Amino acid sequence: GGEEKIDIFTPYVERYKKEFGALKNIPLVVDCGNGAAGTIVRRLYEAVGLTPKYLFEKPDGNFPNHHPDPTVEENLTALKDEVRKTGARLGIGFDGDADRIGLVDDAGRFILGDEMMVLIALDILKERPGSKIIGDVKCSDRMYDFVRKHGGEPIMWKTGHSLIKEKVKVEKAPFGGELSGHIFFADRNYGYDDALYAGLRVIEILAKTGKTVSELLRELPPSFCTPEIRIDTTEDKKHSVVEALKSKFAGASAEYKTNLIDGIRVSFKDGWALARASNTQPVLVLRFESTSKEGLDRIRNSFEAVVNPLLLI
Repeated sequence: GGEEKIDIFTPYVERYKKEFGALKNIPLVVDCGNGAAGTIVRRLYEAVGLTPKYLFEKPDGNFPNHHPDPTVEENLTALKDEVRKTGARLGIGFDGDADRIGLVDDAGRFILGDEMMVLIALDILKERPGSKIIGDVKCSDRMYDFVRKHGGEPIMWKTGHSLIKEKVKVEKAPFGGELSGHIFFADRNYGYDDALYAGLRVIEILAKTGKTVSELLRELPPSFCTPEIRIDTTEDKKHSVVEALKSKFAGASAEYKTNLIDGIRVSFKDGWALARASNTQPVLVLRFESTSKEGLDRIRNSFEAVVNPLLLI
C-alpha cells in the first residue's frame, strides 16, 4: 500500500475564517501548554484578525512548563501572570490534544468550566430563546439556575465527553459542556469538543458585547464551592463509597433531594454534594457547593463522614 498526505489545516482555517470574518482584536494571551494546539492555533487566530501573545507554543510531549490540564488552576499560573502583566482582556489555555479549554479573566482570575458555560449559554439564549443547554453532574447549581432564569431548559447529564456529546445530539441542544472544559457547540458547528473553536466563540462574545468576563458573570450569585476533588483509590472502593452514600441518603426527605443519574448528587436548601466513580480511573470524584462557607463545611462534612472511614479500610 501507499500513503497520501492530506492538508487538513487549510480547510479547517478557511472554514472558520468564513464563519467569524475579522474579529475585533482584543488583547489576548493563549497558553498552548506545549500540546497539539501549538501546531495550528496561531494560523487560525491570525486568520480571523487576532494577534495574541502565545505561551508554550512548541509541542513537546514532555510538557516541560506545566501539566497540560487547563482546568487545574495551578497549571495556568504563567497564563494568569501574563494576563495581569500585559493587561489582556482574556487568557485561554488548552489541554494536550486541544479538546478542553480553560479561561482566565482580565483580572487574572481562574474561571471555572461551569462559569465559562454561563458566558456561552447567555449568548446562545439571546439568539435561540428556550434552547436546551446540557451540563454534567459536576456543574454548579448556579449554572443550571442561570439557564432557567434566562428562559433556557437546563439538562443535567452524566459526566463523560462522549456521553455529553451524544446527549447534545439526542436533545437537539445547541450547546453543552462539562466542568472539565469539554465544550460542545451544535450551534453553528458540528457538536464536538474543539477547544480552539470554543475559544473563538468566547472571544466573539467579548468583542460583540464590549464587556469583560467578570462583567458578564456579575449576575451570578456568590458561591462557596470546591473544585473537582479527585481521590485515588481502588476500583472496588470507588463504587462501594458511592453505594454507601446512596444508602445514607436513600428515601424521601424534607431536608434534601437525591439525583442518581451518575453516582449520587444530593441537593440541600443551600447547596449540594456530589460523589461519583470515575469512568476511566480508580478515582472517586467529589464536589461541594453552598451559598455560605458554613453551609459548604456542613454539606462537605455530611459526605466525608461516610467517605473517609471507608477509604481507610
